[in-house]
Amino acid sequence: MREITAFSNPLVKSARNLREKRHRREQGKFLAEGLRILTEAREAGALPDQLWYAPDSARHPLVQKLIAAVEADHGDAILTNADILSKISGKDNPGAVVGVYREFDTGLERIDRTTSHLWFVAERLRDPGNLGTILRTADAVGAGGVILLDECVDPFSVEAVRASMGALFTIPVAQATWDEFEPWLRTGPGQLVGLSLDGSVDYQAPRYEAPTFLLTGNEAQGMPPHMAAACDIRVRIPMLGKADSLNAAVATAVMAYEVLNQRRASESRG
Repeated sequence: MREITAFSNPLVKSARNLREKRHRREQGKFLAEGLRILTEAREAGALPDQLWYAPDSARHPLVQKLIAAVEADHGDAILTNADILSKISGKDNPGAVVGVYREFDTGLERIDRTTSHLWFVAERLRDPGNLGTILRTADAVGAGGVILLDECVDPFSVEAVRASMGALFTIPVAQATWDEFEPWLRTGPGQLVGLSLDGSVDYQAPRYEAPTFLLTGNEAQGMPPHMAAACDIRVRIPMLGKADSLNAAVATAVMAYEVLNQRRASESRG
């Protein structure tokens, strides 16, 4: 068993630095915190290079499974204290465990569109909470993955990982520019459906084709005109109250379930 309780230990400093994007890029690693998220990751086949845990959590059977899996994978299982866990995670009341993971390959080339009928595309998404919710929705509806365009929030930020509740480890994520994504999309099958307040088509009217790529624009500005013009369909979700728009993650979820329901109805008929 390895034990670290000194704030001055270089491993503590290295792990804590992963809360900042610059250091994540330099190290190629990121943080995940909480027993549920780390267990989801383990069950998805992802293990941390370092597992930090406190003495009072060491007896938990799920923590014991994590320790055993990390050690079998030649990673470091490090016993520490709540103060060190708080320093690393940035939370006053940290979870039972914190993991240091290697960043995944997020190149567009890792996406195989034939593996799913539904994909999410987000453009300049800024809120890590929205990204986490979109990842959870993608997992819930069986989407193939999430493609982040241009200057989106970092999917490996502590906040986004936390908000994903483990879905970051179960849903493929790709990052690309629009100039990379559009020609890639048009080299194969794929219907690009834009969620837009300016859309003239009610979201339940079209029959969506597989694979469907749902494009959500920036939270504040929506999608720029050149992206809107490139969509095969632009749809709108009715707003019957005083609010003029839905939250980006909520709108994505509403659209995703419409596509899923159409597919279920088609399969029940066929």
